[in-house]
Order: sequence, then C-alpha cells, then structure tokens
Amino acid sequence: MKGRIHNFNAGPAALPLPVLEEIQAELLSFRGSGMSITEVSHRSKWFDEVIEDAVARVRRLMKLPDSFRVVFLQGGASMQFCMIPMNLLPEGRTADYINTGTWATKAIKEARIQGKTIQVVASSEDKNFSYIPKNISFGADAAYVHLTSNNTIKGTQWASFPDTGGIPLISDMSSDILSRPFDPSPFGLIYAGAQKNLGPAGATLVIIRQDMLERVPEHLPTMLKYTTFVEKNSMFNTPPCFAIYTIQRVLKWLEETMGGLQNMAELNRQKADLLYQTIDRTGYYVGTTEKESRSVMNVTFRLPTEDLEKVFVQKALETGMGGLKGHRSVGGCRASIYNATPLEAVKALVDFMEEFARRHG
Repeated sequence: MKGRIHNFNAGPAALPLPVLEEIQAELLSFRGSGMSITEVSHRSKWFDEVIEDAVARVRRLMKLPDSFRVVFLQGGASMQFCMIPMNLLPEGRTADYINTGTWATKAIKEARIQGKTIQVVASSEDKNFSYIPKNISFGADAAYVHLTSNNTIKGTQWASFPDTGGIPLISDMSSDILSRPFDPSPFGLIYAGAQKNLGPAGATLVIIRQDMLERVPEHLPTMLKYTTFVEKNSMFNTPPCFAIYTIQRVLKWLEETMGGLQNMAELNRQKADLLYQTIDRTGYYVGTTEKESRSVMNVTFRLPTEDLEKVFVQKALETGMGGLKGHRSVGGCRASIYNATPLEAVKALVDFMEEFARRHG
C-alpha cells in the first residue's frame, strides 16, 4: 500500500494490513450503529459481541480446555509481574523463576518487592542471556514456575517448555503468543501484552486455569484480583474497548485468513530461517544468541562496528524498512518478524542485507 513501509518494530508492532483496512472502513459507524467502536458503550450489544467473539477465538486457536478462563486486563505485562505473586503465591510457599533476560528479571524483582519467597532455579545471565537454560531442577514445593517464553530484547525463545513435574507453569508470552501451537495443559496462567504479536497497546490477554483462581486471597485490592475480572467477563470497569476490538479482528484474520496456528508457525519458521541463513551465510553479520536458542520472533544481530549499524538502520529506513535498531539496552540490530510481518517484508530485508554487506564488507 502506498506510503507504508515494512515494519520490523518490536512493539508496538506491525498489524495485518487487511485488519487495518477493515478497521478503517468501519471506524465511523461500527456495524451500522452510527457510532465508532471508540464511542459505543462497553455494555452495548455491539461490544458484547466483540469481546465474546475474541474469547471464543482464543479458545479455538489455542485449543483451551474448559478449565481455562480468558480475560483482558490493562497495565501491560508489567502489571502481571506483581499480580502473579500477589494472587498465586500463598504465604509460606515459594515459587521458581527462570531468568532469561530483561523481562524475566523485572518479574523477579516485582515478586521480591512484595517480600515473597522465590528461587531463581536457572539463569542465562552468565553468557549475557544468549541462551535458554536446560536440565533445570525445580523445588518440590514450588507454587508455580515462571518463565518468559520469548525474549524480545536478547532474541532467545523456548523451543519447547520444561517438564516441571506437575508444578503449574506461568509464562509471559507477550512476544510470541499465538505464533505456534503448544499444549496449554501444564500452564496455570499465560499472559501477554497485546502490542507485540496480538494487537495495539492497551490490553493484556490473561489465560488462567480455574484451580489457580482458588488461590486468590480475599484481602487484595479489588482491581488487583484475577477473580474480579473473571467474574465480570473483563468488564468490572470500562475495558480498553478499541484495543480488544482490534485484537478480535487480528484473531479473526489469524483463524480464518491464515488458517490457524500450525500454518502460522510454518510461515514464521520460514521467515526466521531466511533471516538466520542470511546472517550465517554472509559472514558479515553476527547473531547474538546461541543457534539452538534463537527466537523465531525477534532476530538480533550485530555488524562489524556500531557506526556501520547506524548506517544500516538509516539506509534501511530510506529503503522502506523501519524498526531495525536494537533495544537501547543492548544496541545492535533487531528484526521483529511477528505474525503480521509478511514473508515479502523479510525477503526485502534479506535482499537489503546482502547488498549492504557487498557494499560495506
């Protein structure tokens, strides 16, 4: 589409163009209401249909058993860092955390602020979070095991999830939610800020198993209890209506246009393979993670010098490719290739990378 670029931003990130066009077409009058979706009441039949459909599509796409509840919260994934131990870590119990980088580190910090007893049972900090730990031993009495499924900043991802021996898994899936199929049954809770792989900023998807809700203490503030939102179907107060509406449209695109998670996973793997093969083949770019831990969502790499990295990012933007600068905490370059990033965008980036290496190598 004229005026649009290939968007490799890490978040807020690319949304499917057909979804954006659909939103544009009905923005002024949503389903004949004479009002924009940003104007209709969250108690109206119009929005009720939106949120019910969004929940149903999450259930179908992820093949969730009836024992899971699906809600939309605010505060981003960062709010979940404190809500999880507050709600799900009873007094006298401990929880196991796996530290694979920035967001896992923040989750650990928020649990400790509350004076909760947690154990960091594995960490990849010894090698600058460039790999996913293996052969982890979990505490026999752990209330849950927390991990970050995909590290947006460092570019690592769990290819498969650890066997915890029945201890509920809790995962921050902000940057790879709905990018691949997996068995949800070992998880007690899954959460994801929408702005990376699901929709716009402002909504957080939380999927929680019914037995975990039984742990929620009564004394917590109302707005910090999972039961508040489960009991009111995400509408205890006014939810982020436009964000949820956009998520519902993205879910519809993922289910009906893309054909579900298996098809999406195959396409995501194809995109990632193209980029990693280019990095490895040219010898000009250097990947920042161990190969077996590489993320399918966030491809991180370095150039020979920081000055060349600045030129690379600028020239790429001039060529119609944005968002390739690495996170400010680590530098380098990063291509975020979430579900909505088309194969054509990755092919264009690969062509640019090869030409850049020829000119500057």
